[in-house]
Amino acid sequence: MSFILSCESTVDLPYSYVESRHIPVLFYAYTISGVDYPDDMGRDPQALARFYAHLDAGELPTTSQINEAQYLEFFEPLLEKGDLMHLVFGSGMTASIHNALSAAEILREKYPHRTLKVIDTTCSSSGYGLLTDVAADLRDEGRTMEEVEAWVLSQRKNVHHQFFSTDLTFFRRSGRVSGSAAMVGAILNICPIMRLNDEGRIIAYDKVRGRKNAIRYTVDTMARHAQGGESYSQKCFVCHSNCLETALMTRDAVAARFPHIQGPIRVCDIGTIIASHSGPGTVAVFFFGDEREPG
Repeated sequence: MSFILSCESTVDLPYSYVESRHIPVLFYAYTISGVDYPDDMGRDPQALARFYAHLDAGELPTTSQINEAQYLEFFEPLLEKGDLMHLVFGSGMTASIHNALSAAEILREKYPHRTLKVIDTTCSSSGYGLLTDVAADLRDEGRTMEEVEAWVLSQRKNVHHQFFSTDLTFFRRSGRVSGSAAMVGAILNICPIMRLNDEGRIIAYDKVRGRKNAIRYTVDTMARHAQGGESYSQKCFVCHSNCLETALMTRDAVAARFPHIQGPIRVCDIGTIIASHSGPGTVAVFFFGDEREPG
């Protein structure tokens, strides 16, 4: 490989898969009741179950940025091996990018013979994973670092993050919606419809009743925005927070509407960092489309 491609655990892909793609990972962590836990990426098969058990018990997790020292510790041994491109969890979700850039400046002085590129993906969860995965494809095809960088910068805001939630319990506990609104939403089976905007920030912009309507809305939205419409022929990922059945229904609906998708649609768990904010019951679909709209 002409350069090393790295990312962060919030790509929300299985670690075994990311490792098989030769992509080093910098791990986030979350805190519950004063105890720190790594964003596991499936390395421990029981980690997600324990995480949701904490949520079911009413414990609210907190998350924090990756600091400059962590980036320095992660980047340096990779730079000792070769040139490095690091794709960062989108700045619309975290300010970690600033610490990554600071660490990169320090290391460029120490390793002037190496190239270190740090790129804000503006993406989140398996949308961030989709961008990283295709960047790895290009790397493996023999594209130069400069070519892959140009592609990432041109396509990062074309990765659509279309998602919905079927469970408002966590939204109520975390204060995102009032108790009365959550109760009414639960009675009426309301599913908020959300997306990421051009800056990578979450926008809740509509709502429907019931998961079947939420899935239909999501697939219809993909048809409007995907590159090629219903002839879309690139990769597509689906991820979920502790609602596999709904995710599989969504995957099947997408596969039926878009028969030319490249390869099987990958279904992944939303990791603990993203789920610390979304809670259970969220399903997201990620694909390449037109440029994401402002909020």
